[in-house]
Amino acid sequence: MSVIKKNRWAITFAILLFACFVVLAERPVERAQALPAGTYEDLDTFANVLALVQKNYVEPVSTKRLIDGAITGMLASLDPHSAYLTPDLYRDLQVETRGSFGGLGIEITIKNGMLTVVAPIEDTPAYKAGLKANDQIVKIDNDFTKDMTLTEAVKRMRGPRGTKVTLTIHREDVPDLFSVAVTRDVIKIKSVKSNELQDRIGYVRVTTFQEDTGDDLEKALDKITKDDKGKIKGLVLDLRDDPGGLLNQAVKVADEFLNGGMIVYTEGRLENQRQKYFAHKKNSYTEYPMVVLINGGTASASEIVAGALQDHRRAVLVGTQTFGKGSVQTILPLDDKSALRLTTARYFTPNGRSIQAVGVSPDVEVEPPKQEMASLEIPGGAVEEHAEIRESDLPRHFQNGQLRNKSGGSPSTGTAVAPPSGAAGAKPGAEGAKAKEPKDVQLEKAVDILKHWDSFKTQLAKSDASALNP
Repeated sequence: MSVIKKNRWAITFAILLFACFVVLAERPVERAQALPAGTYEDLDTFANVLALVQKNYVEPVSTKRLIDGAITGMLASLDPHSAYLTPDLYRDLQVETRGSFGGLGIEITIKNGMLTVVAPIEDTPAYKAGLKANDQIVKIDNDFTKDMTLTEAVKRMRGPRGTKVTLTIHREDVPDLFSVAVTRDVIKIKSVKSNELQDRIGYVRVTTFQEDTGDDLEKALDKITKDDKGKIKGLVLDLRDDPGGLLNQAVKVADEFLNGGMIVYTEGRLENQRQKYFAHKKNSYTEYPMVVLINGGTASASEIVAGALQDHRRAVLVGTQTFGKGSVQTILPLDDKSALRLTTARYFTPNGRSIQAVGVSPDVEVEPPKQEMASLEIPGGAVEEHAEIRESDLPRHFQNGQLRNKSGGSPSTGTAVAPPSGAAGAKPGAEGAKAKEPKDVQLEKAVDILKHWDSFKTQLAKSDASALNP
């Protein structure tokens, strides 16, 4: 199975991994001081419904259960990324951002009303059990998932290490439902992986943005530079299928490759939601050639890194259009140790581009070849992977809000550039072949560009000039 899952679309719940662009609030939020006109009349209606349900429902139901359900539904009606976190879920989130947690290691979303697998996380129980992107989870143990919220599904698939959960799966082109028993384990996500490809070309993959990602990236780059005795020829930064994570870590990663300048800024309704983040000027800075790999699973925090490096012309982006999640979720703690995960702002790249529902376009578009997915030794044979799903496909996503960017161009990004003339397709070296599948054409193109960097820079400059003077 490929290390890179091209069907991973971000901004989904992972089992015990909230993969989103997150700012963590430090203290419980203050209560609102004023409510819009008409609010009290609506609250009176809500109180009447609450009383009617408690009086007439077929079984007794607690007020807390009804209130929790109302809050969950209220936030779910806003956009795909706002949610109510019960005390247990909030506690889990705080643990998850540290990169170690218990569960199955599977990313899920709601698609057409069905609980659907986005992708299993590498080397986790779900991955080893053979779960695939686009599998529909019909039942968790004996409970049907129809109309089950993501929060509830996540909760049901959690459990102590060594315990089992049985998932009933519907897979396209497989005639019958089948069950997969998955043994829970402690999931440890290593957010940065690195090696050397060939000809002093380094490779770094960032899988998610958690508390130690920036530090781990710095260590990986130090090792690559040391191994190459400071003569690194180029670097491939792989952000494919990176669903995002913490804002401060996205800033730290981008800062590693920039010598000053803006990285990202956010705009919301409140003053404290309008922030600007900059890279530091460095005493010792080396600007080696760099390619960033992106695809439809590159989302949120990883889009910020890609967008910043593209706007500064620090790196060439190779792959396919990114997911398009240009919003910021703030975790707002409440007095009872629960929390709200609330969309509070849009973020913008240094050149003022909003990525929301649009994404980042590659400088060089390279579509991965269509491949057949291996079957799970069940009737029906192999299943072909589906097209990627992006932010604009999600129900209740909010619009870009930016018809034209500040320079007067389209909100979409990037310029199509033909490959350098005479440049033959390069294949990764032995180390790269172990880390990536042999026919990773996007990685091959990245290596090819770095090997012919001077030729490519000349062609890219001509393309930029043509775009400015059509």
